[in-house]
Amino acid sequence: MSKTPEIVFLFDVDNTLIDNDRVQAHLKEHLEQTYGVVARDRYWEILEQLRSELGYVDYLGALERYRLEDLHRPELLRMSSWQQSGIAVILSDGDAVFQPRKVERSGLWQAFNNRVLIYVHKEQELDDVERLYPADHYVLIDDKLRILDAVKKIWCERVTTVFPKQGHYAFDPDILTEYPPADIELPRIGALVDCDLSAFLRNRAASRTGRK
Repeated sequence: MSKTPEIVFLFDVDNTLIDNDRVQAHLKEHLEQTYGVVARDRYWEILEQLRSELGYVDYLGALERYRLEDLHRPELLRMSSWQQSGIAVILSDGDAVFQPRKVERSGLWQAFNNRVLIYVHKEQELDDVERLYPADHYVLIDDKLRILDAVKKIWCERVTTVFPKQGHYAFDPDILTEYPPADIELPRIGALVDCDLSAFLRNRAASRTGRK
């Protein structure tokens, strides 16, 4: 029988592993060059409407609503795999079509050895995460303080929250004042490799003590 991993690292995708702001900028540029400013603005209006309705960015749904023909998706940035000190798993929000394709085309699916979880609202699926990837302790890396705070309230000492300050959410003053700070704050995702693993291990020990 295999031993339960001590630590599982859960990585967000958009604006954490992938520079989603740049992807969106490329998409806007492509829409403008191919279909014009009016088409670009209309597509983005529909995209924001869907974001409000669904709670996540649904690129494909917006395309279907707008019915633009022969729209080519921009090439996504390739990201190198992270040097892991535990099992690394992608834990992402998104639609059932575009988000998996994004993760696959970016090379992340292969880099994470097929350990990819995509939910509509991932903070509501922690029981499933535990079932699929049981561990003594979890480390959640996400650019959204709202997500980090929600997971912290559920898992408490069982999770170490890591906030890489990337993307527009990471610098929104309203968000920064609305939610408590994460356990660890990083200037960028690449700084994670320089983190002292002992910090995660201390949190792991505290979580195991709390579960007794």
